[in-house]
Amino acid sequence: PLPAGDTLVARFTTDTRGMAGHFQLTVEVNPDQDQPEQTHANNVGITSFFVRPDGRNPLVDVTFDGVHILDGDLVSASPHIVVAVDDENEFLELADTSLFRLLLVYPDQSVRPVYFSDPAVGFFPADPGTLDKRNRATIEYHPEFTQDGLYHLYLAAADASGNESGDLNYFINSDEFGYDYKISFRVITKSSISHLLNYPNPFSTSTRFVYTLTGSEPPAYFKIQILTVSGRIVRELTQADLGLLRIGTHQTDLAWDGTDEFGDRLANGVYLYRVVARKANGENIDNYATDADQFFRKGFGKLVIIR
Repeated sequence: PLPAGDTLVARFTTDTRGMAGHFQLTVEVNPDQDQPEQTHANNVGITSFFVRPDGRNPLVDVTFDGVHILDGDLVSASPHIVVAVDDENEFLELADTSLFRLLLVYPDQSVRPVYFSDPAVGFFPADPGTLDKRNRATIEYHPEFTQDGLYHLYLAAADASGNESGDLNYFINSDEFGYDYKISFRVITKSSISHLLNYPNPFSTSTRFVYTLTGSEPPAYFKIQILTVSGRIVRELTQADLGLLRIGTHQTDLAWDGTDEFGDRLANGVYLYRVVARKANGENIDNYATDADQFFRKGFGKLVIIR
């Protein structure tokens, strides 16, 4: 028995998942009346509390090979697609694959759901120990596309409270469930590289090169040869000079400063340049036809230095 005038403090936690709104907590002391006391009338305490509902939508972020693409962009035939879903709720972790649905529409219009049982799909739930810092679930998808053309990726995501990441505006065929995210992308399975255009052109201090690369992997061997109009090579630029090449249409990460092999600045004037790109087996990579082809003669382009 509790001595007269003494106090007992009991602390406990209760799970409020699935609850929202006003509630009452009733606490009764000595409910079985197995402790002697003069009256039981003051043994019940009631307090009110409010459970704030989770009404915020989770946020979705999708990248292809680490890049946020534009709708209709060209991507690798074997891309690394990462879907990251973030929720602000610090208590209900994103840990259930049933909260997410992915679907692909292929160039031949076939509709193919992406299943989490697919070996090409990896699911990484939120870490329950770090929810106060980040509540993020990640889906990693490594498909191997064999069809050329335009693909459509659809996604639906929700948090543990059922809040969708967006309005369910996309319905595929007779699917009763909608999708709230869509991104389209193009795939060309054959390895090819376009003519490179330098920008700006003319330039005075530095210039970068814009290119389009198709297939599933960048060239094993790549260089840009800079030549005088008489055909003398004055500089060879490799990936070490320009940065890694990526599938799609991109600009080189690094710029060329207009210097020769010895680091001396080239004189003002017109120079020629061409690209040499090969696969790992030594085969030349075919040219990818673009509107830029009109500016090239027999594979050579022109750049102008004006200081």
